[in-house]
Amino acid sequence: MEKIPMTRAGHTALETELKHLKTVERPAIITAIAEAREHGDLSENAEYHSAKEKQSFIEGRVKELEGVISLADVIDPAKLSGTIKFGARVTLVDEDTEEEKTYQIVGEYEANIENGMLNIKSPIARALIGKDEGDSVEVRTPGGLKSYEVLKIVYA
Repeated sequence: MEKIPMTRAGHTALETELKHLKTVERPAIITAIAEAREHGDLSENAEYHSAKEKQSFIEGRVKELEGVISLADVIDPAKLSGTIKFGARVTLVDEDTEEEKTYQIVGEYEANIENGMLNIKSPIARALIGKDEGDSVEVRTPGGLKSYEVLKIVYA
């Protein structure tokens, strides 16, 4: 199996979610199923079916997280430097609008564009890999071709 790159913070977040699912969500849904069973006929018991569906989702997520965590390749960006690579926090300026944005290039399981966490497999991250401060990069986006200049690269 292929290793899954992630930062220490991303790995910790996945472990925290897994622990929460196992220690809080799983016992709560078991209790909910037991209570729903007490209401009688299971074939027409919406509470029971809803609880079983939620249990299925929780168990699926637990298996997924266990698999991802077992394949995790935790990378410490603070030990890196140089051109843009995994873990870099990159400040870009849009060459058309002069708008500045800062992203950190992370693994797919910790990516969250609203929080500036850019999936390493995304078009913009792939275009940035190997670039240096002052370089210009063109990225094909759904909205058309965008040009960015790399202002700053930080590994922390």
